[in-house]
Amino acid sequence: MSLLNHSLGSLARDIPGATRVLHHYRLDYCCDGSDLLSEALAKRGLDAAEVLTRLESLPARNEDETNWSRATTDQLIDHIIDRYHEVHRTQLATLSDLSRRVELTHTDHAECPHGLADHLETLRQELESHMQKEEQILFPMLRKGMFTPAQAPISVMRMEHDDHSQALARLMELTDYLALPAGACASWQALYAGIGELYTDLMQHIHLENNILFQTSTRQEVQHG
Repeated sequence: MSLLNHSLGSLARDIPGATRVLHHYRLDYCCDGSDLLSEALAKRGLDAAEVLTRLESLPARNEDETNWSRATTDQLIDHIIDRYHEVHRTQLATLSDLSRRVELTHTDHAECPHGLADHLETLRQELESHMQKEEQILFPMLRKGMFTPAQAPISVMRMEHDDHSQALARLMELTDYLALPAGACASWQALYAGIGELYTDLMQHIHLENNILFQTSTRQEVQHG
């Protein structure tokens, strides 16, 4: 079956390196993960042949690369907490401070990202609340195999992921898609580099939950229901 008939989420899950290609073309494989590639390309007016060539030329999965779709629930949750939850807390604290410094120092610059610091602080608070709910409520339920009662909090987490995806889109708008002005200072460069890392990490984080952890939990709920 042509890759055009695969969902964005399944491509991100099953093809090593596909997330980089989808990132490049700004295709949301997290909250729009159920969209078929053909549908997503049509919406964006993208060249299907070009995107397919990029996807089909990706190398096969390295034996040392973890396939998280085959991991246990405990392994995946441990990875999400260690690799993403803890990292996001550090990222957002650093970026909030750095963005305020850049806005204060360059407030009269034509390309100053006014409003970025406030937006990052709002995202930090919302993401911290979200992660605490996962760590204190949802993840313990999944570790105990409580798949049926977990469906309600999973539904809430998916909706909050949609909000996070919109927040990331707003980050790109505020920074003109991370386009640095000529002669940008080191702080400005570090800020946009850090936002780029946050964007990639949070998209991958949401992907692991929406397209692997939550889908697996739903299948388990059906099997045991």
